[in-house]
Amino acid sequence: MSLTKENTLLRFTTAGSVDDGKSTLIGRLLFDSKSIFEDQMEAVESSSRKKGLETADLSLLTDGLRAEREQGITIDVAYRYFATPRRKFIIADTPGHIQYTRNMVTGASTADLAVILIDARHGLVEQTHRHSFIASLLGIKHLVVCVNKMDLVDFSEERFREIVDAYRSFAARLDVPDIKFIPISALLGDNVVALSERTPWHKGGTLLEHLEEVHVSGDRNLQDCRMPVQYVIRPQLDGQRDFRGYAGRIASGVFKVGDEVIALPSGLKSTIKELFVGARAVEMAFPPQSVTMTLTDDIDLSRGDMLVREHNQPESVQELDARICWVNEEPLNPAVRYIVRHTTREVKAMIREVMYKIDINTLHRNEDDLHIGVNDIARVKLRVAAPLLVDDYRRNRTTGSFVLVDPGTNLTVGAGFIG
Repeated sequence: MSLTKENTLLRFTTAGSVDDGKSTLIGRLLFDSKSIFEDQMEAVESSSRKKGLETADLSLLTDGLRAEREQGITIDVAYRYFATPRRKFIIADTPGHIQYTRNMVTGASTADLAVILIDARHGLVEQTHRHSFIASLLGIKHLVVCVNKMDLVDFSEERFREIVDAYRSFAARLDVPDIKFIPISALLGDNVVALSERTPWHKGGTLLEHLEEVHVSGDRNLQDCRMPVQYVIRPQLDGQRDFRGYAGRIASGVFKVGDEVIALPSGLKSTIKELFVGARAVEMAFPPQSVTMTLTDDIDLSRGDMLVREHNQPESVQELDARICWVNEEPLNPAVRYIVRHTTREVKAMIREVMYKIDINTLHRNEDDLHIGVNDIARVKLRVAAPLLVDDYRRNRTTGSFVLVDPGTNLTVGAGFIG
């Protein structure tokens, strides 16, 4: 399978404030791409009639997922799948309310693109700033800003331009190279799948066209070979008693049979003998494939070690300078020795210093208020009990990120980004 063919799948997340029309937009995409079963549509039409609506309320298509969250099921982010003849998609549906910012972090962490919804009547609000900054923080290189509810401002080009100018001014401080603006009405379908006759001044195409055409394969790091070892496979079966395979998910780079690799932190060298994806032998493997690798030499490797190239190695550090997004109701406590989970490695850590907090609206540093509570984003210095093999997050989203866990409750309390 080629790298290009593998990239026919696009993962994207939707983000917006409460009532910006996110559920309606997802419903519109699912409906117009014919990804809804007849019984689902009949249930939506029935519910819409009971509410006194003349047309189907497409936002109800996500109500089942929202009900799951309300029932306490442990899925914080709902994933929806749909496909067109040109591409397959996975949508990470994240809640809009400020108290669920941590869920936005979860949904966006694996996304290639983020769709930011803005209500044309209200313009930019705090959640617009927050979600855009988090998308930038998480290394998402493609944003689509959908100015929704254009039907409620009479499809005004002037209003659309005002919002675009305001967002560009804010986004100048973000690290996002590709931003696209589209005026839409998710309720009526304008510029979602089909071009609208009511916005003749818009020449930028529809949302679905952009999602189908956006090029994200170039965002992958195929230069720095990194494979954290997750598990050592020793079957102990007749005919396979000498088999020793190293299983893990490739974080970056391309591994080929015959390549020389070095195991870290031991520094032992060997050559790739075989590569397996499942039970299938392959000559080459690349991210985000999960593979089993055998080597020509029996070397001592265990969970938490990493296979890399000799002349392209990650940095081994015990002092970390990182940005963290705090996701726990209990505030950060420098006296607690938190657990850092980085790739497949787990070590104790201490927060040595909170350097500053980031103001979401202005992106300015706040060095006066260093109390870090839920949804706060800050830069901190940590010291870990054993060296970690890291890269800058902008270069490698896997080896450049970690989570903080409270050892007393085993709850995830923070997401960290190195560099």
